[in-house]
Amino acid sequence: MTRIYFTVTNSIVYDQRMQRICTSLSNDGYAVFLIGRKIKGHPLPEKTPYQTQLLQCFFSRSVLFYVEYNLRLFFYLITQKIDVICAIDADTLLPCLFYSKLKNIKRVYDAHEYFSEQKEIVTRRRIQIIWQLIEKWCVPQFKNGYTVNDILQTKFQQNFGVKYSVIRNLPILSTHLPPKSASVNDKIILYQGSVNHGRCFETLIPAMKQVPAVLWIIGTGNFYAEVQAMIKAHRLEDKIKLLGPMLPEKLITITPTAYFGITLFEAKGFNQTNSLANRFFDYIMAGIPQICVNYPAYAAIQQKYTVAYLVNDTNENTLAAAMNNLLSDAVLYTQLQQQCIIARKELNWQKEEIKLLSFWRSTCTS
Repeated sequence: MTRIYFTVTNSIVYDQRMQRICTSLSNDGYAVFLIGRKIKGHPLPEKTPYQTQLLQCFFSRSVLFYVEYNLRLFFYLITQKIDVICAIDADTLLPCLFYSKLKNIKRVYDAHEYFSEQKEIVTRRRIQIIWQLIEKWCVPQFKNGYTVNDILQTKFQQNFGVKYSVIRNLPILSTHLPPKSASVNDKIILYQGSVNHGRCFETLIPAMKQVPAVLWIIGTGNFYAEVQAMIKAHRLEDKIKLLGPMLPEKLITITPTAYFGITLFEAKGFNQTNSLANRFFDYIMAGIPQICVNYPAYAAIQQKYTVAYLVNDTNENTLAAAMNNLLSDAVLYTQLQQQCIIARKELNWQKEEIKLLSFWRSTCTS
């Protein structure tokens, strides 16, 4: 049985993409191991069809965390018997590359994003240079890999000379859609996902002053403290609720109860303007429309399935107007909602899983 190890730096209990990938490969007959980080306050993984390992670090942020985690990961890996090692994003590239060379095994890169082009990296030039050097040296040595959309696939081929597959992070097709709220006062606007830099909270939060609804924010991240402070500064504690991170099995029951979702990114960095966020598909699966930035990857899907209200900029007034339009225009809302119901039949993990299994079968047998 082929032993595949996946490596991430995050808390694996909230990582739906990795849970889906590992479960699909385990069900296909692979021995799958998922290595992540132990984070204080986060629950431990429950029983899964794959094995898990959490590495505990003394440091939790900055360059010290990445150095410590990469060292701990490498020394853990050398104690294991592995057939294929897979790095998830650039922050685990180095230990996976070193291990695969040391043991002469196959290596795979799962690029969820263009790591060095994230806003929190782009805005710190010295840090960006370090990650660019890591990518420039490592990625060309990972000949096998996949990413989340055609745009990133092309960019990786241009910059690193690798031809990666595209495997999107689509949700599992569900069968139940709860009814939507009837009253404007009961309508919930939902943001779910990482509460990180570059997600437009600086304009979304003050925009809520003009919107007769409540905003739920589900998730955590490196911008969480700033979001808390902004809500307090704008005196919006009664209109914006921070619910923190939520386990996937609970989140999947909460999302369909919202009236519509939010998918926003600032236009800073290639990764921001060419993203394809997990939440975009989660809202579709839940049967709810969304306010979404009019960036290429989203616009391409919108051309086939009109599932979102696209905005060309993310300033406060634009967002407020878009949210109010979607709250008040019942005809538009119904049209978008019906398109979500159609799209979810195609944009689901049961169909995307076929490409994942094909990739891994080819990689492991070549």
